[in-house]
Amino acid sequence: MHTGLNARLDRISTDGNYFVVPMDHGITMGAVTGLKDIESTIDGVTRGGADAVLTQKGIAPRVHPNKNEKGYIIHLNASTTIGPDEDDKRMSGTVEEAVRAGADAVSLHINVGSEYEPKQLEDLARVTEEATRLGIPVLAMAYARGEGIDGTDPESLGHAVRFAEELGADVVKTGYSGDADSFEHVVESTRLPVVIAGGSKGTNRETIEAVRGTMDAGGAGVSMGRSIFQHDDPEAIATAVSAVVHDDATTDEALDRAGLE
Repeated sequence: MHTGLNARLDRISTDGNYFVVPMDHGITMGAVTGLKDIESTIDGVTRGGADAVLTQKGIAPRVHPNKNEKGYIIHLNASTTIGPDEDDKRMSGTVEEAVRAGADAVSLHINVGSEYEPKQLEDLARVTEEATRLGIPVLAMAYARGEGIDGTDPESLGHAVRFAEELGADVVKTGYSGDADSFEHVVESTRLPVVIAGGSKGTNRETIEAVRGTMDAGGAGVSMGRSIFQHDDPEAIATAVSAVVHDDATTDEALDRAGLE
């Protein structure tokens, strides 16, 4: 494997496990809670134990002074909730632009099974080719989405993560199937490190139980956005997630460490 690629993977992980906090939602949803003062949020979640944060390229100047020497990922496609179709992700940057903005890795969102899959397949193939040439890791956000597709079905999720590996990604993010037993199939469907999305904000216990189930199934961590940055105390919930991902804590131990119920 490329020396630079390994070095950059180390910058966005800890001992092979990943705790990423995506905050590219400003382009999708607008300046929602947690993203207006994104500087404070970035500072809090990285102090809490996140390995890396993720944004669109234009936010880079607000990231670097506040990430406490943690990793940085730039997302390369986007859509909005007020546009014609949120699943129609279009390219918003290139690997070269991400490198110039100081990113350690890039990411791309793919809706496997949707009508937009063919175009997004081509986009991911181009991104992985450029990233390989430059030694930049690619996090593929590969979701099972489309008409008649259950986004929590382990077979569909397994197909999505394998899709990412087949196209040359280095790490893959996908939805959670709901429990450790069913998520084992997803993890076993690829040799890539598999991390789960957080989705909309749940209770503290629900969030940490999903993280614990992922790790029990052999997953490599999480890439959680709203569950973290929209929390009343982003640093505290980040501390709890980090306790599970990096220290193998139980759900109760993690919540106790963070002072959460």
